[in-house]
Amino acid sequence: MKNVLCFGDSNTFGTNPNRIGTRHPFDVRWTGRLAGLLGPDWRVIEEGMGGRTTVFDNPLEPQRDGIGALTVVLQSARPIDYAIVALGTNDLKEIFNASPRTVAAAAEFVCQTIERYPYGGCGPAPKILLVSPIHIKPGIENSPYVGFAADAAPRSRELARYYREVAERNGYLFFDASEVAEASDVDKLHMEAASHARYAEAVARILLDDAARAN
Repeated sequence: MKNVLCFGDSNTFGTNPNRIGTRHPFDVRWTGRLAGLLGPDWRVIEEGMGGRTTVFDNPLEPQRDGIGALTVVLQSARPIDYAIVALGTNDLKEIFNASPRTVAAAAEFVCQTIERYPYGGCGPAPKILLVSPIHIKPGIENSPYVGFAADAAPRSRELARYYREVAERNGYLFFDASEVAEASDVDKLHMEAASHARYAEAVARILLDDAARAN
């Protein structure tokens, strides 16, 4: 069995844009759909959290920095064949004042931490799929999810070029989620069911194709 860790934020958690504080059902969110698409020879490990950043600590949302949770997650989830890193949206909050290039560097640090973790007898380190997030939609400054200024939307559109560079430089698999999925018009941030489905289908193709090449 191949084990896939999905380490992400609220769109990995499956936050439902139509009802604040709720979550899409397992068979709707992309991680659940991915499990169905990959089949019984794969195990999908959900690790999504609303507000999670790459490395930044937000005093208004404590203990949401991905790097702080990562070692516990890796210890618990190992062995891991693939690690999907789907972070960066929350790094665009006004409090961090982080450029898209800085966000990509922070995502790279998360990926490198996964590579360098001592997996012991549960090694080797997993192959990494780095995901550039969906775009934040204009009007996010009026969303019920506070913390984003108006410039978060255009800055989110710049992430993919830097994420792609990180993936190419390190030999990671890469997926630009904005090519197949989008944020809801309701809250400008989270995916509806149709986008979760397209997201899952794209990720499944990447993983299955890579596994086939490895064999």
